[in-house]
Amino acid sequence: MANCGNAADNLDNCNCTYDCSRKGNCCQCVLYHRNRGELPACYFPETAEKTYDRSIAHFIRLQS
Repeated sequence: MANCGNAADNLDNCNCTYDCSRKGNCCQCVLYHRNRGELPACYFPETAEKTYDRSIAHFIRLQS
């Protein structure tokens, strides 16, 4: 998959604290997490993101 043309702009809004090759490339990030049954960091508040629990169940618990 080609690199995202918006990666530099995306980094301004990316709250992911994990160092990975998909940072700033939202298309690749969403696909990666979807394939794992997860959501990307941008769906979580900062404190929840730092737990690295990207599960859908964690997201739902946070909404309650």
